[in-house]
Amino acid sequence: MLESNISLKPFNTFGVPAIASNYLKITQEHQLQELFDSHGFPAPNLTLGGGSNVLFTKNYSGCVIHIQIKGIQHFIEGSNIYVTAGGGEIWNDLVWYCVDRGFGGLENMALIPGTVGASPVQNIGAYGAELMSYFHSCRAFDKQNGEFVTFNNQQCKFSYRDSIFKTTYKDRFIITSVTYKLSLNHQINTSYGAINQELQKRGVSSPTIQDVAEVVSHIRVEKLPDPSTVGNAGSFFKNPIISREQHDQLKEKFQDLVSYQVDASQFKIAAGWLIEQCGYKGKTFGQVGVWKNQALVLVNQGQAKGIEIYQLSEEIAQSVYNKFNITLEREVNIL
Repeated sequence: MLESNISLKPFNTFGVPAIASNYLKITQEHQLQELFDSHGFPAPNLTLGGGSNVLFTKNYSGCVIHIQIKGIQHFIEGSNIYVTAGGGEIWNDLVWYCVDRGFGGLENMALIPGTVGASPVQNIGAYGAELMSYFHSCRAFDKQNGEFVTFNNQQCKFSYRDSIFKTTYKDRFIITSVTYKLSLNHQINTSYGAINQELQKRGVSSPTIQDVAEVVSHIRVEKLPDPSTVGNAGSFFKNPIISREQHDQLKEKFQDLVSYQVDASQFKIAAGWLIEQCGYKGKTFGQVGVWKNQALVLVNQGQAKGIEIYQLSEEIAQSVYNKFNITLEREVNIL
Protein backbone atom coordinates (compact mmCIF):
# COMPACT_ATOMS: atom_id res chain seq x y z
CA MET A 1 0.00 0.00 0.00
CA LEU A 2 1.32 3.40 -1.00
CA GLU A 3 1.98 5.70 1.98
CA SER A 4 2.60 9.44 1.93
CA ASN A 5 5.03 11.77 3.73
CA ILE A 6 7.03 9.01 5.42
CA SER A 7 10.15 9.72 7.49
CA LEU A 8 13.25 8.05 6.03
CA LYS A 9 15.30 8.53 9.18
CA PRO A 10 14.74 4.91 10.34
CA PHE A 11 15.61 3.62 6.88
CA ASN A 12 19.12 5.06 6.42
CA THR A 13 22.12 4.05 8.52
CA PHE A 14 23.37 7.64 8.73
CA GLY A 15 20.16 8.36 10.64
CA VAL A 16 19.71 11.72 8.92
CA PRO A 17 16.25 13.25 8.61
CA ALA A 18 14.43 13.20 5.26
CA ILE A 19 10.83 12.81 4.14
CA ALA A 20 9.64 10.71 1.20
CA SER A 21 6.62 12.07 -0.61
CA ASN A 22 5.52 8.48 -1.24
CA TYR A 23 6.68 5.15 0.18
CA LEU A 24 5.96 1.54 -0.80
CA LYS A 25 7.19 -1.55 1.04
CA ILE A 26 7.76 -4.60 -1.20
CA THR A 27 7.76 -8.01 0.49
CA GLN A 28 6.86 -10.18 -2.54
CA GLU A 29 7.98 -10.06 -6.17
CA HIS A 30 4.41 -9.99 -7.48
CA GLN A 31 3.88 -6.57 -5.89
CA LEU A 32 6.31 -5.05 -8.39
CA GLN A 33 4.46 -6.61 -11.31
CA GLU A 34 1.12 -5.47 -9.94
CA LEU A 35 2.40 -1.93 -9.46
CA PHE A 36 3.68 -1.79 -13.02
CA ASP A 37 0.50 -3.30 -14.50
CA SER A 38 -1.86 -1.03 -12.59
CA HIS A 39 -0.18 2.37 -12.50
CA GLY A 40 3.33 1.98 -13.85
CA PHE A 41 6.24 3.08 -11.69
CA PRO A 42 5.79 6.59 -10.33
CA ALA A 43 8.52 8.99 -11.42
CA PRO A 44 10.86 9.75 -9.87
CA ASN A 45 11.42 6.66 -7.74
CA LEU A 46 14.18 5.28 -5.57
CA THR A 47 14.90 1.66 -4.70
CA LEU A 48 15.98 1.35 -1.08
CA GLY A 49 17.38 -1.70 0.71
CA GLY A 50 19.17 -1.40 4.04
CA GLY A 51 19.89 2.28 3.53
CA SER A 52 23.60 1.73 4.16
CA ASN A 53 24.87 3.14 0.86
CA VAL A 54 22.83 6.33 0.66
CA LEU A 55 23.06 9.84 2.06
CA PHE A 56 19.90 11.94 1.98
CA THR A 57 20.83 15.61 1.72
CA LYS A 58 17.20 16.73 1.31
CA ASN A 59 13.65 15.39 1.24
CA TYR A 60 12.83 12.92 -1.54
CA SER A 61 10.01 14.20 -3.72
CA GLY A 62 9.33 10.89 -5.47
CA CYS A 63 8.40 7.38 -4.38
CA VAL A 64 10.73 5.24 -2.25
CA ILE A 65 10.37 1.54 -3.13
CA HIS A 66 11.65 -0.31 -0.07
CA ILE A 67 12.70 -3.89 -0.90
CA GLN A 68 12.11 -6.29 2.00
CA ILE A 69 11.84 -9.59 0.13
CA LYS A 70 13.11 -12.33 2.46
CA GLY A 71 14.10 -15.99 2.25
CA ILE A 72 17.30 -18.04 1.80
CA GLN A 73 17.57 -21.46 0.16
CA HIS A 74 20.34 -23.56 -1.33
CA PHE A 75 21.05 -26.68 -3.35
CA ILE A 76 24.25 -28.67 -3.73
CA GLU A 77 25.60 -29.88 -7.07
CA GLY A 78 28.81 -31.86 -6.69
CA SER A 79 31.21 -29.70 -4.68
CA ASN A 80 29.35 -26.51 -5.59
CA ILE A 81 26.62 -24.90 -3.52
CA TYR A 82 24.15 -22.47 -5.03
CA VAL A 83 22.66 -20.17 -2.40
CA THR A 84 19.74 -17.91 -3.32
CA ALA A 85 18.62 -15.09 -1.05
CA GLY A 86 15.86 -12.50 -1.28
CA GLY A 87 16.95 -8.95 -2.05
CA GLY A 88 15.72 -7.75 1.34
CA GLU A 89 17.76 -10.21 3.40
CA ILE A 90 20.41 -8.63 5.62
CA TRP A 91 23.80 -9.36 4.05
CA ASN A 92 25.42 -10.50 7.29
CA ASP A 93 22.56 -12.93 7.94
CA LEU A 94 23.30 -14.54 4.57
CA VAL A 95 27.03 -14.74 5.39
CA TRP A 96 26.31 -16.60 8.62
CA TYR A 97 23.73 -18.85 6.95
CA CYS A 98 26.60 -20.00 4.71
CA VAL A 99 29.28 -20.12 7.42
CA ASP A 100 27.08 -22.19 9.75
CA ARG A 101 26.63 -24.78 6.99
CA GLY A 102 30.28 -24.91 5.93
CA PHE A 103 29.68 -23.12 2.62
CA GLY A 104 32.88 -21.23 1.91
CA GLY A 105 33.34 -17.95 0.03
CA LEU A 106 31.53 -15.12 1.78
CA GLU A 107 33.21 -15.28 5.20
CA ASN A 108 35.72 -12.47 4.48
CA MET A 109 32.74 -10.18 3.85
CA ALA A 110 31.10 -10.71 7.24
CA LEU A 111 29.44 -7.67 8.82
CA ILE A 112 29.38 -5.56 5.65
CA PRO A 113 26.28 -3.40 6.18
CA GLY A 114 23.34 -3.54 3.80
CA THR A 115 21.09 -6.03 2.07
CA VAL A 116 21.57 -8.83 -0.44
CA GLY A 117 19.95 -6.85 -3.24
CA ALA A 118 22.62 -4.14 -3.04
CA SER A 119 25.53 -6.58 -3.07
CA PRO A 120 25.91 -6.90 -6.87
CA VAL A 121 25.14 -3.22 -7.47
CA GLN A 122 28.15 -2.19 -5.39
CA ASN A 123 30.20 -5.34 -6.09
CA ILE A 124 30.85 -5.29 -2.36
CA GLY A 125 34.11 -6.56 -0.95
CA ALA A 126 36.39 -6.57 2.06
CA TYR A 127 39.54 -8.15 3.46
CA GLY A 128 40.78 -9.65 0.21
CA ALA A 129 37.42 -10.87 -1.15
CA GLU A 130 34.97 -9.44 -3.69
CA LEU A 131 31.41 -10.40 -4.47
CA MET A 132 32.14 -10.88 -8.18
CA SER A 133 34.17 -14.01 -7.36
CA TYR A 134 31.10 -15.73 -5.88
CA PHE A 135 28.20 -14.15 -7.76
CA HIS A 136 26.31 -16.58 -10.01
CA SER A 137 23.20 -14.66 -11.07
CA CYS A 138 20.50 -12.27 -9.96
CA ARG A 139 16.83 -11.83 -10.74
CA ALA A 140 15.74 -8.26 -11.37
CA PHE A 141 12.61 -6.38 -12.34
CA ASP A 142 12.86 -4.01 -15.31
CA LYS A 143 11.01 -0.81 -14.43
CA GLN A 144 10.91 0.21 -18.10
CA ASN A 145 9.08 -2.76 -19.60
CA GLY A 146 7.68 -4.57 -16.55
CA GLU A 147 9.56 -7.86 -17.04
CA PHE A 148 11.77 -9.97 -14.81
CA VAL A 149 15.28 -10.53 -16.15
CA THR A 150 18.11 -12.81 -15.00
CA PHE A 151 21.68 -11.50 -15.18
CA ASN A 152 24.70 -13.82 -15.07
CA ASN A 153 28.14 -12.84 -13.78
CA GLN A 154 29.52 -11.68 -17.12
CA GLN A 155 26.45 -9.58 -17.93
CA CYS A 156 26.88 -7.59 -14.71
CA LYS A 157 30.23 -6.18 -15.95
CA PHE A 158 31.74 -6.13 -12.49
CA SER A 159 34.75 -4.01 -11.63
CA TYR A 160 36.08 -2.52 -8.40
CA ARG A 161 32.99 -1.42 -6.39
CA ASP A 162 31.07 -1.14 -9.64
CA SER A 163 28.64 -2.96 -11.91
CA ILE A 164 26.33 -2.39 -14.85
CA PHE A 165 23.63 -1.46 -12.31
CA LYS A 166 25.59 1.69 -11.45
CA THR A 167 26.38 2.62 -15.05
CA THR A 168 24.38 1.55 -18.12
CA TYR A 169 21.39 0.33 -16.10
CA LYS A 170 21.52 2.84 -13.27
CA ASP A 171 18.05 3.13 -11.66
CA ARG A 172 16.45 0.82 -14.23
CA PHE A 173 16.37 -2.56 -12.43
CA ILE A 174 15.21 -3.66 -8.98
CA ILE A 175 17.12 -6.74 -7.80
CA THR A 176 14.73 -9.12 -6.06
CA SER A 177 17.05 -12.09 -5.41
CA VAL A 178 20.69 -13.08 -5.83
CA THR A 179 22.29 -16.52 -6.29
CA TYR A 180 25.86 -17.15 -5.15
CA LYS A 181 28.08 -20.03 -6.25
CA LEU A 182 30.07 -21.30 -3.28
CA SER A 183 32.15 -24.40 -2.64
CA LEU A 184 32.51 -27.25 -0.18
CA ASN A 185 36.22 -27.30 -1.07
CA HIS A 186 36.79 -23.61 -0.49
CA GLN A 187 40.34 -22.30 -0.10
CA ILE A 188 40.58 -20.15 3.03
CA ASN A 189 41.67 -16.59 2.22
CA THR A 190 43.81 -15.00 4.94
CA SER A 191 45.89 -12.84 2.58
CA TYR A 192 44.81 -9.66 4.32
CA GLY A 193 47.39 -8.84 7.00
CA ALA A 194 44.96 -7.94 9.78
CA ILE A 195 43.27 -11.34 9.51
CA ASN A 196 46.56 -13.20 9.94
CA GLN A 197 47.54 -11.03 12.89
CA GLU A 198 44.28 -11.69 14.70
CA LEU A 199 44.42 -15.43 13.95
CA GLN A 200 47.93 -15.54 15.43
CA LYS A 201 46.70 -13.71 18.53
CA ARG A 202 44.06 -16.40 18.93
CA GLY A 203 46.53 -19.22 18.37
CA VAL A 204 44.71 -20.45 15.27
CA SER A 205 47.12 -22.04 12.78
CA SER A 206 44.62 -23.90 10.58
CA PRO A 207 41.62 -21.57 10.34
CA THR A 208 38.14 -22.65 9.29
CA ILE A 209 35.70 -20.41 7.46
CA GLN A 210 34.04 -19.80 10.83
CA ASP A 211 37.37 -18.64 12.28
CA VAL A 212 37.80 -16.21 9.39
CA ALA A 213 34.24 -14.87 9.71
CA GLU A 214 34.67 -14.37 13.46
CA VAL A 215 38.02 -12.62 13.02
CA VAL A 216 36.72 -10.35 10.26
CA SER A 217 33.70 -9.48 12.42
CA HIS A 218 36.00 -8.70 15.34
CA ILE A 219 38.22 -6.45 13.20
CA ARG A 220 35.22 -4.58 11.80
CA VAL A 221 33.68 -4.03 15.24
CA GLU A 222 36.98 -2.65 16.52
CA LYS A 223 37.50 -0.34 13.54
CA LEU A 224 33.97 0.68 12.57
CA PRO A 225 31.13 2.26 14.54
CA ASP A 226 27.83 0.44 15.03
CA PRO A 227 25.17 2.26 12.93
CA SER A 228 22.59 1.56 15.63
CA THR A 229 24.47 3.90 17.99
CA VAL A 230 26.58 6.11 15.66
CA GLY A 231 25.11 7.05 12.29
CA ASN A 232 27.38 6.02 9.42
CA ALA A 233 27.43 4.16 6.11
CA GLY A 234 30.71 2.30 6.49
CA SER A 235 33.42 3.28 4.01
CA PHE A 236 32.40 6.60 2.48
CA PHE A 237 35.09 6.65 -0.23
CA LYS A 238 36.52 4.06 -2.61
CA ASN A 239 40.21 3.20 -2.46
CA PRO A 240 41.53 5.04 -5.55
CA ILE A 241 43.46 3.20 -8.24
CA ILE A 242 46.40 5.07 -9.76
CA SER A 243 49.14 4.40 -12.30
CA ARG A 244 52.44 2.82 -11.39
CA GLU A 245 54.19 6.05 -12.36
CA GLN A 246 52.10 8.16 -10.01
CA HIS A 247 52.43 5.53 -7.28
CA ASP A 248 56.22 5.49 -7.54
CA GLN A 249 56.37 9.30 -7.40
CA LEU A 250 54.19 9.34 -4.27
CA LYS A 251 56.24 6.53 -2.70
CA GLU A 252 59.39 8.63 -3.03
CA LYS A 253 57.72 11.51 -1.26
CA PHE A 254 55.69 9.50 1.29
CA GLN A 255 57.64 6.38 2.24
CA ASP A 256 54.85 5.07 4.49
CA LEU A 257 52.29 5.19 1.65
CA VAL A 258 49.80 2.34 2.06
CA SER A 259 49.23 0.73 -1.33
CA TYR A 260 48.42 -2.61 -2.97
CA GLN A 261 49.49 -3.65 -6.45
CA VAL A 262 46.50 -4.35 -8.71
CA ASP A 263 48.43 -5.39 -11.82
CA ALA A 264 51.65 -4.51 -13.66
CA SER A 265 50.56 -0.93 -14.30
CA GLN A 266 48.20 0.00 -11.43
CA PHE A 267 48.17 0.35 -7.65
CA LYS A 268 45.29 0.72 -5.20
CA ILE A 269 45.88 3.37 -2.54
CA ALA A 270 44.31 3.16 0.93
CA ALA A 271 41.87 6.08 0.98
CA GLY A 272 41.80 5.97 4.78
CA TRP A 273 45.56 6.60 4.86
CA LEU A 274 45.20 9.57 2.49
CA ILE A 275 42.48 11.11 4.66
CA GLU A 276 44.45 10.49 7.84
CA GLN A 277 47.51 12.22 6.35
CA CYS A 278 45.31 15.27 5.77
CA GLY A 279 44.55 15.40 9.49
CA TYR A 280 40.89 14.39 9.54
CA LYS A 281 40.96 11.11 11.47
CA GLY A 282 39.04 11.44 14.73
CA LYS A 283 38.08 15.07 14.11
CA THR A 284 34.59 16.41 14.75
CA PHE A 285 32.94 19.42 13.15
CA GLY A 286 29.73 20.28 14.95
CA GLN A 287 27.39 17.31 14.48
CA VAL A 288 29.57 15.51 11.91
CA GLY A 289 32.95 13.88 12.13
CA VAL A 290 35.49 11.30 10.97
CA TRP A 291 35.63 8.07 12.96
CA LYS A 292 38.51 7.80 15.41
CA ASN A 293 39.53 4.28 14.36
CA GLN A 294 38.99 4.49 10.59
CA ALA A 295 39.32 7.70 8.58
CA LEU A 296 37.22 6.24 5.74
CA VAL A 297 34.10 6.48 7.88
CA LEU A 298 32.14 9.72 8.21
CA VAL A 299 29.75 9.82 11.16
CA ASN A 300 26.61 11.56 12.36
CA GLN A 301 27.28 12.62 15.96
CA GLY A 302 23.55 12.64 16.63
CA GLN A 303 21.70 15.53 15.03
CA ALA A 304 23.51 16.03 11.73
CA LYS A 305 21.75 16.84 8.50
CA GLY A 306 22.74 15.00 5.35
CA ILE A 307 23.99 18.16 3.68
CA GLU A 308 26.47 18.68 6.53
CA ILE A 309 27.93 15.21 6.00
CA TYR A 310 28.14 15.85 2.27
CA GLN A 311 29.92 19.18 2.83
CA LEU A 312 32.50 17.46 5.05
CA SER A 313 33.08 14.83 2.34
CA GLU A 314 33.66 17.63 -0.18
CA GLU A 315 36.19 19.27 2.10
CA ILE A 316 38.03 15.97 2.65
CA ALA A 317 38.12 15.14 -1.06
CA GLN A 318 39.50 18.59 -1.89
CA SER A 319 42.16 18.31 0.82
CA VAL A 320 43.30 14.90 -0.48
CA TYR A 321 43.45 16.22 -4.03
CA ASN A 322 45.47 19.25 -2.99
CA LYS A 323 48.00 17.13 -1.07
CA PHE A 324 48.28 14.02 -3.27
CA ASN A 325 46.75 14.96 -6.65
CA ILE A 326 44.34 12.03 -6.20
CA THR A 327 40.59 12.33 -6.71
CA LEU A 328 38.51 10.42 -4.18
CA GLU A 329 35.30 8.83 -5.40
CA ARG A 330 32.38 8.25 -3.05
CA GLU A 331 30.99 4.76 -2.46
CA VAL A 332 27.84 6.28 -0.94
CA ASN A 333 25.03 7.48 -3.22
CA ILE A 334 24.18 11.14 -2.66
CA LEU A 335 20.53 12.15 -2.92
